[in-house]
Amino acid sequence: MAVNTRIVKYFGLWPLLVMCTTVCGCWMGGSQGGVPDGGDSDSDSDGDTDSDADTDTDTDTDTDTDPDCVQGEYSGDFTIDTQSDVATLAGYTSISGGLRIECPLCTDLNELICLASVGDWLQIYGNAALTNLDGLNSLTSVDGELEIPENDALSNIDGLSALTSVGGNLWIEGNHAITNLDGLNALISVGAVLYVGGNGSLTNLNGLSSLTSVGTYFWIHENDALLDLDGLSGVTTVGGGLAIWDNAILTNLDGLSGITSVSEYLDISYNTALTRLDGLSAINSVGDELWIYFNDILPDCEACEVLGQLTSTPTVIDVHDNLDDSCTPVPGNCP
Repeated sequence: MAVNTRIVKYFGLWPLLVMCTTVCGCWMGGSQGGVPDGGDSDSDSDGDTDSDADTDTDTDTDTDTDPDCVQGEYSGDFTIDTQSDVATLAGYTSISGGLRIECPLCTDLNELICLASVGDWLQIYGNAALTNLDGLNSLTSVDGELEIPENDALSNIDGLSALTSVGGNLWIEGNHAITNLDGLNALISVGAVLYVGGNGSLTNLNGLSSLTSVGTYFWIHENDALLDLDGLSGVTTVGGGLAIWDNAILTNLDGLSGITSVSEYLDISYNTALTRLDGLSAINSVGDELWIYFNDILPDCEACEVLGQLTSTPTVIDVHDNLDDSCTPVPGNCP
């Protein structure tokens, strides 16, 4: 429980009040004025003052106000490349510039627990010994880009669970031990590009379940263990292009059912296990280019159905080298 400092200051006067009572026979502010109920100042009806007047002083000095988070804002950019650098930022609640964490020997970020916002970019790159991001639990916003590439031992990003917005790009690439993105479950928006690629053990995107909008381009690339896109069902807006390519065991796109338009391009390619596209059934507008090719077991008719639901024809239509079973006329020239 946080302690009200006004009460603390008030009770600092308690010994003086007792002295005033004993020596002067008076009370501050009139009859017991200023003394809260419950402070024992027993007086008998016969006028005698009891010698057992309680003057107990609470020796508990815990103010529960997190005394560590007192440094305020760190001005400028900062780079962490040793474990001692992490300690340098202890107590800071924000950074006005960017923060780069590139520390091959760092094992934890616990002393960043006060950090709530980064004014520019946050890069977490090449940290070979770092298994989690638990010291970033207070971080709610990154105004610029957030990059998390090539952290070989990183098994989860649960330490980002308070993050609600990224103003620039969000780049999650080449983290081979990560199996999910559950630490991003509070993330609502990405201001620019969202790229999830080359994460060989990533099986799902359920951690993005709160995401509703991507400002420019949304790319999902070469995640060899990715089973589905169901965690993206809340996404309704993609400001630029949407590309899903080279995901080896992805069989469907059902998680994209909330997207109604893509302003630039739609690219579905090189997904060798993809069998259907009905997850794109809500899309009625693709601004410039539609590419659906080299999906080995995807019937071309699936691509033709996507084209048929559009209210306007894209400038470029490229449908080829999928499973050509019954789509007529020839692939790439759907009716």
